[in-house]
Amino acid sequence: MLGFYANFPPYAHRVERFAIAVSNRKFQQMLVQTLYKINGKVFKFEEVAKPPISNCSVIFEFGVADGDGFNYLDLEELNRVMEVIRKKPLQIMDFFCAVRYYSEKNGKKTHLKFDYYMIRLIFSESHVDFYTFHERGLRHLPPEDIINLIVAGVNEVSSRKILKRIE
Repeated sequence: MLGFYANFPPYAHRVERFAIAVSNRKFQQMLVQTLYKINGKVFKFEEVAKPPISNCSVIFEFGVADGDGFNYLDLEELNRVMEVIRKKPLQIMDFFCAVRYYSEKNGKKTHLKFDYYMIRLIFSESHVDFYTFHERGLRHLPPEDIINLIVAGVNEVSSRKILKRIE
């Protein structure tokens, strides 16, 4: 089933709730487009986390769940997910996120260990809950920074704030 990962862990390392200022359909479309745009983009570590790792760059790779696995969110998969959302918004959306780190010293680029996360979004009428699970890696980037990156990306594409954290 597209958007749902059957083996999502029963607990999360981070849970946050956000009020949504648009319909679930519109938000889900904005979310998937944001993750597609982030895919493969190179960030300086300090752009996505504090405290930074000096001379380090970060690359995110997102995949969308489809039953017992995840599909990389490329253009074909983006169009497929958008079509499903257009027909009927999803109640749950699961994503895989691989975070690659590269350190540069004396002009030489070396890769550091990757982090692997799973992110589940559960939708209600007025809010969305983000469940973030760190599957493996050294956790250079904490789960809340992954959520902050996604929220900032979604809020950036609109003239008004789409997601607002509920304390």
